[in-house]
Amino acid sequence: MATLENPIRQSVSLPARIAKRVMALADTKKTSASRILVDLIETGLQAKESRHKRFLELTDRLSETTDPGERKRIQEELACMTCSE
Repeated sequence: MATLENPIRQSVSLPARIAKRVMALADTKKTSASRILVDLIETGLQAKESRHKRFLELTDRLSETTDPGERKRIQEELACMTCSE
């Protein structure tokens, strides 16, 4: 996942257990801990964007559907999404 942007140096404090996992991943993949952190952050941001997109799709479907069963199912899915954050 190479980027054309200039990197910005950041200092991040990690709990010991997470730092150990990051280092273990870096060793396994034969790369740096920084590269692992970047990959994990990018994956997390993409997942968050996907969840937001899914939320908006569900709200659109909820406003368009007239089927009571479908409305209830969509409402429950939205409730799960909202409560799990």
